[in-house]
Amino acid sequence: MTLEIIVFTLAIVFGIVLYWRESKSNSLYRFFNKLTHAKKLQLKPETKKGFIYDQPFLMRLVWITLLFVLGAAIVTAVTPINVFFVQYFVSAIVGVLIGSYLATLIVKTGNTFKKENIKEVFEKGKDYIEDFTEDIIPEKEEIPNEPELKEKPVKKSARERFKDKGMIK
Repeated sequence: MTLEIIVFTLAIVFGIVLYWRESKSNSLYRFFNKLTHAKKLQLKPETKKGFIYDQPFLMRLVWITLLFVLGAAIVTAVTPINVFFVQYFVSAIVGVLIGSYLATLIVKTGNTFKKENIKEVFEKGKDYIEDFTEDIIPEKEEIPNEPELKEKPVKKSARERFKDKGMIK
């Protein structure tokens, strides 16, 4: 059980590192894309998609599983020891998936908290608040011929009315 937890946490860290590296450069994905696709179907230069970066869940799962299958095949071919490692294999795949989604949160929110973006959001917020206050508190329009309202006479409280009737002292 302890070894599984260690593999799981290392896989999470590996997933974060893998996602972060692909967010900076997707040269390996571009290389395989050029090998497998015709010129018209290749990635555009501005596309940042990678094996894990900007991929939907199912494609991330496929690429990560393929990576670990290749790794497991190499390990079993090199080492003469036959170990039952399915639980480590699965925990590593799940850990890398979780790590990649954690890295998605880190990378995406890191891009949104730049000074220019914060100022832009602040200005938009001001505009929204002004729009709401205009709808809630309409400006008072003055009508020049409107007669002034007379003040209503102040009503006596119930206590004062009972005192007048002599019911209480």
